Amino acid sequence: MRGRSSAPARARARGPVTAALALLLAAPVAGCARHDSRTTLRFWGMGREGEVVQELVRDFERERPDIHVIVQQIPWSAAHEKLITGYVGRSTPDVSQLGNTWVPEFAALKAIEPLRPWLARSTALDSAAFFPGVWDTNVLDGQPYGVPWYVDTRVLFYRKDVLKRAGYDAMPQRWDEWKRAMHAVKRIVGPDKFAIFLPTNEWNPPVILGLQSGSPLLSDDATRAAFTDPAFRRGFDFYLSLFREGLAPPVSNTQIANVYQEFARGYFNMYITGPWNLGEMRNRMPADLQDDWATAPLPGPDGPASGVSLAGGSSLVLYRASRHHAEGWALIEYLSRPDVQLKFWRLTGDLPGRVEAWRDTALAADANTRAFEEQLRRVVATPKVPEWEQIAMRLQDQVERVVRGTVTADTALAQLSREVDGMLEKRRWLRERALLARGSR
Repeated sequence: MRGRSSAPARARARGPVTAALALLLAAPVAGCARHDSRTTLRFWGMGREGEVVQELVRDFERERPDIHVIVQQIPWSAAHEKLITGYVGRSTPDVSQLGNTWVPEFAALKAIEPLRPWLARSTALDSAAFFPGVWDTNVLDGQPYGVPWYVDTRVLFYRKDVLKRAGYDAMPQRWDEWKRAMHAVKRIVGPDKFAIFLPTNEWNPPVILGLQSGSPLLSDDATRAAFTDPAFRRGFDFYLSLFREGLAPPVSNTQIANVYQEFARGYFNMYITGPWNLGEMRNRMPADLQDDWATAPLPGPDGPASGVSLAGGSSLVLYRASRHHAEGWALIEYLSRPDVQLKFWRLTGDLPGRVEAWRDTALAADANTRAFEEQLRRVVATPKVPEWEQIAMRLQDQVERVVRGTVTADTALAQLSREVDGMLEKRRWLRERALLARGSR
């Protein structure tokens, strides 16, 4: 009771002090109000990139004190589901990283913003600043929906010491010469080792060889499978011949305990893989073999010009539901700057999407990285349909069956085509309706 009755008396006695304290406390509160007046952007990044981008956005905020960026890091394994859930629940971020094979799906959902108006007004970004094949992965019906952030493709990693022992000073650039070189390697490594590793549970190599042969993979405006067509069959037959002629082991990557160890001991001597393995090879190959591996652009059926590879990577996109498109575009412009992309490369090892960034001496001086730049000038987008990843998994299943000898190539490709045509049935229906509507005008 005493405490309660004496409280007003203490308050009256300290009236002037309390007033002074109120004035002092008002200053930081006002400061917080100014802080809250900044535009807040939500950015979703995946995997390691989602972690590293936090450092980049702090620099962006120093340049743009009127914008505050909140970064949410999402594991790649959960990213697609998280993005779909965000779209359905109307809680998408303002800006995000988006794998470029996902761009068609989110564009079809109308979840992401068309970027042509923003590019038209931009003095910092232009399609010519990026590798054409990678830029194309973001363009649907002539409309760009994303800006390449980092790029990815596949090249040939190989043991140059073994190739030299086989009589070749450099990697051949045509299929026929490449296969002769693989046979020469096989002769010197013996019956229990192989020229090349083509994991049977990876769809990338047969797709790359099909693209090199000129196959569109899907035909009729991406409404039908083209896997039984002569162009794809040419690449597929070349792929199968590497197993039938004993140049590649018929095993999946889950059957190889340690890829780097097997590469070092010469179990296989060539491997089609991506830029993440530049760092892995430097870290995991024995010190005495560091000068014995190299990279090269992929050989083509008719020489270098036909030696295309996959156009991969991640793009930066704006979400339609965002109320801060101008600020989000400013962030995309910042993250696309050559100097920022170089910093991002140094932090992650992800290759810059901006061609200008490749003039940096650190990139240009490394021969193994330069092979990726050369390959990135010859890349092709996979079909830009939301169903592509599902199609690729079906292709992978059928390829493995053929390699392991459980079905013939004819049977597998015919079944694959039926399955894919079934998946694309709605696309055909929509296309036919559109053609009928056009014809009735």
